[in-house]
Amino acid sequence: MVATSLLGALDALDDDEPVRPRTTRDWVVDSLTFLFATGFAIAVTAQEFYGWGADGVRRGPAWLLCVDLALSLVLCVALWWRRRRPVSLALLGVLFGVFSAASGGAALIILFSVAVHRRFPVAAALTALNVAPTLVYAAVRPDPAIGYWATIAWTAVFASINLLWGSLIRSRRQLVRSLRDRAERAEAEQQLRVAQARQLERTRIAREMHDVLAHRISLLSLHAGALEIRPDAPAAEVAKAAGVIRASAHQALQDLREVIGVLREPAPTGEPERPQPTLADLTALVEESRAAGTRVTLELPDGPENPPDAVGRTAYRMVQEGLTNARKHAPGALVTVSVAGVPGSGLTIRVRNPGPLTVGAPVLPGAGTGLVGLTERATLAGGRLDHRREPGGGFTLEAWLPWPKT
Repeated sequence: MVATSLLGALDALDDDEPVRPRTTRDWVVDSLTFLFATGFAIAVTAQEFYGWGADGVRRGPAWLLCVDLALSLVLCVALWWRRRRPVSLALLGVLFGVFSAASGGAALIILFSVAVHRRFPVAAALTALNVAPTLVYAAVRPDPAIGYWATIAWTAVFASINLLWGSLIRSRRQLVRSLRDRAERAEAEQQLRVAQARQLERTRIAREMHDVLAHRISLLSLHAGALEIRPDAPAAEVAKAAGVIRASAHQALQDLREVIGVLREPAPTGEPERPQPTLADLTALVEESRAAGTRVTLELPDGPENPPDAVGRTAYRMVQEGLTNARKHAPGALVTVSVAGVPGSGLTIRVRNPGPLTVGAPVLPGAGTGLVGLTERATLAGGRLDHRREPGGGFTLEAWLPWPKT
């Protein structure tokens, strides 16, 4: 049970940072660290075996030095997994540090990896654990040249420098990562602000152009009214007024084209503009709803005249939204669509449906902004829109749009 808990704790410490795929730079660094640690182990073993120290005496029996070299090489090979399992390898280095001097290079690299890839408390604790075996090692295999306490002090100094250096690199990486995230967020926020500013500017320009357009059309109406009141005016005045009317109409069309260009999103390159629906397309809309399973009755105005395209398009959108709402909130109910009106009195659109036939019938989700958009559309067209719930769960959508005489 204790061993299982210990392994679980090691896994938790070793997995607190995701391991990224090894890059070319990582392969180069890992190869260099492996060669350095291996060379360090061989050099230390040779020095101790042949007595190349200050006293010229072999430090330990030959079999111990060979075992030391073999275990050190095992720790050197384990360096290839130092990014994935730095804590486990650091604890392994603690065991080797009791009697091994040749594994010091590999152990120092592993502790450096712990400082770079793990939290500072974990790195500091493992560094202290790796320094602790020096108390035993310096007593078992003393170095007469520097003494017992000097050996411990130098080991602690090198380990502390290694810890601080690795922690500094970790802090720098975290800072760079944080700055990169901030830059990405700032760029995204900047793009959003630009889009919002563009939309606000387009709205402001459209309002200004609306005022200009209204002014020009009022001038056009004024001069046209003068010609209607004075049909016997001299030919020069009639020609002058006609010229003003023509120029005003031309400018009004230009302004209207600019307003539409400001408000309309650019179409993808090469994609043709789709024709906008009118009142004549209501029959096809109703047939499409019937094909989808909605029961609809349609009543259209009698007579050969059709309203202007702008009025018909607004009426089409209102009926479309009414049918969509009926499908969402009253599936299976009979929807009655009535469109009536004559030039001069306006066009009335009414979409009505009773409550859903089945109690607890599933309701399709919606954004809840369709009626708000229709109200705005009706207001811009000079009309009005009303929607209300009827007793029994029914719903009525009713709108009036101006239909001027031709």
